[in-house]
Amino acid sequence: MLRTFYHALVILPLLVFTACGTNNSQDNGEVAANTVAETDTDRFGGIALYTLRDTMGKDPRAVLEAVADLGYEYIEAAGYSDGKYYGMAPAAFKAMLDEVGLKPMSSHQSSMTRANAKKEIADAKAAGFEYIVIPVPPEGLFKYDPATQKLGMTGTVADASDIINAIAAEASAQGMKALYHNHDFEFIENEEGIVPMDYFLENSNPDDLNFQMDLYWVTKAGADPVEYFGKYPGRFKAWHVKDMDDQGRFAPVGTGSIDFDRILAAKDQSGMEFYLVEQDATFNETPMEAIEISHKGLEEIGFE
Repeated sequence: MLRTFYHALVILPLLVFTACGTNNSQDNGEVAANTVAETDTDRFGGIALYTLRDTMGKDPRAVLEAVADLGYEYIEAAGYSDGKYYGMAPAAFKAMLDEVGLKPMSSHQSSMTRANAKKEIADAKAAGFEYIVIPVPPEGLFKYDPATQKLGMTGTVADASDIINAIAAEASAQGMKALYHNHDFEFIENEEGIVPMDYFLENSNPDDLNFQMDLYWVTKAGADPVEYFGKYPGRFKAWHVKDMDDQGRFAPVGTGSIDFDRILAAKDQSGMEFYLVEQDATFNETPMEAIEISHKGLEEIGFE
């Protein structure tokens, strides 16, 4: 299956990381981990399927069954293309999730534009998702600089904000909830003296648009998640939970330096309604092994 434009761009900076890692997950086709099946009542938390993108493309059912066996309750998709989720029509994907006992919570759809938003949002709704997530500045405004290995955006922040708001308004019109997902550059002041995330927050209607805070990327930018929760209470309806190792790379939850205890204590102020483990790349484990470690880390930290 072809990857979305977003996936192709995001993986570029990760190639540097994976070159210096060992047992790199992206070369490992394993689906199974040492899992112990749990009852539905034992399940909690969500997984962003972007973490498992390679094996999801090969055998979605096997991957989803393994995710359920690890104790996850819901998923976020990152495999929408040509009106299908991982090669399946929206209703068929929803049926598969029902069969394995996972809830469709949110979907990253980087191909969304103002022109196709009505169709893409309708597909997300048909698949049973509650949230549609704009994962990067839409309509070609996302960029990656190979010379500096930095993510960023072209055009003005105001232009990006207008597009995001228009897509979010369409989601509201269809009874869906819209979120914008950050990387690091949205928290860094640009050459015009604007911090994009602040602009997006201050120039959007919370009835239409809220935010999915990626706790790794905001930390990578040198910003403080808890400070943002205090400054913009109730606007961060979802979190991506991933840790940072001593080299600044992605790491399973609970094995790195991010202070999740402090962040979780501010959950109510943030407005968080759900959270998802995500690990863009792995270095010492397969993706499935990494999310097993992360699920145990979530429990130890006190996520529910």
